[in-house]
Amino acid sequence: MLVRDAMTTVVLTIGPTHTLRQAAALMAARKVGAAIVHDPDAGGIGILTERDILVSVGRGQDPDTERVHDHTTTDVVFAAPAWTLEEAAGAMAHGGFRHLIVLDHDEPAGVVSVRDIIRCWAPARQQVPA
Repeated sequence: MLVRDAMTTVVLTIGPTHTLRQAAALMAARKVGAAIVHDPDAGGIGILTERDILVSVGRGQDPDTERVHDHTTTDVVFAAPAWTLEEAAGAMAHGGFRHLIVLDHDEPAGVVSVRDIIRCWAPARQQVPA
């Protein structure tokens, strides 16, 4: 199975000047654990994850004043839609992260998470008759 078969194609994109609280609210509303951060001034794509927000709050930082750009991972490992799920899982295990931005022709096409991979690898739930 390939990344294109598992990835989420409707992704949350936020700006670098959002506060962490705004980012958390948007992520919670969409029920996602990561957001793509598009920073036209920095000229690149980054990612903000629930872990980034948790680390900030754990340090006692104020989520109403902390800005996304100060917590964005910009040294991102990108996946291609044609990668196998094994390649994606290997990149995640090697890098110690749970989300990969999927690029198709240098444009974000989706996000694949550990949860997406598990969903594809786990056998379909069997309905037990009542």
